[in-house]
Amino acid sequence: MKAGNATYLKPGHIPTIVPVFPLSGALLLPGGQMPLNIFEPRYVAMIDDALCGDRVIAMVQPRTAVANGEVEAEDGDEPLCEVGCLGRITAFQESGDGRYSVNLTGICRYRILSEASPKSGYRRCEIAVFASELTDNDDEAEVDREALLETFRKYLKANEMEADWNSIRRASNSTLVTALCMMSPYGPAEKQALLEAGDLKTRAETLIAITEIALARASADPGAGLQ
Repeated sequence: MKAGNATYLKPGHIPTIVPVFPLSGALLLPGGQMPLNIFEPRYVAMIDDALCGDRVIAMVQPRTAVANGEVEAEDGDEPLCEVGCLGRITAFQESGDGRYSVNLTGICRYRILSEASPKSGYRRCEIAVFASELTDNDDEAEVDREALLETFRKYLKANEMEADWNSIRRASNSTLVTALCMMSPYGPAEKQALLEAGDLKTRAETLIAITEIALARASADPGAGLQ
């Protein structure tokens, strides 16, 4: 897996203890791009440390947010989901008032083994990565692209939205599935289900199923929305 200037080909290329950024409702996937606005002092310190080191940050959702199905404010000590995704800082900008605007490029998913001692107020965890995601895979052909695009068309129609279909047609199955999952409007539980899908085909099928359920619910109750 290549992220910015770095290439990660085996677990040994990734530290075993990483800084953790708990954020409910956020979904980072391997190969995906996630912009973040960093302003809390502990996470500003985390970015400073990451920039001085390997630039790797572990995104993860709080377990309570996933269980409740709602985006909640984090208190810093809540239990974390077992599975998250590592990201490399591939762009950053200082705001001039103490904040950072950063972009993370997804590397691979990981599983939390244990929590390590915190540093500068932010949490750290010992992790094990999903090593197969560091190498190129050929499961793109397994994705039912037509079913995915048809569901996307239904979503756009229900929300009276347009899309750049020329760009969509040029996108690979991997890029398409990753982008649609990350931009989906669903809650923490659905985002975690998309993250934990075992492969690209399953992730696409999960997104289709979640969207079909949301469309059916919105049709039955127009005020419910696609949540």
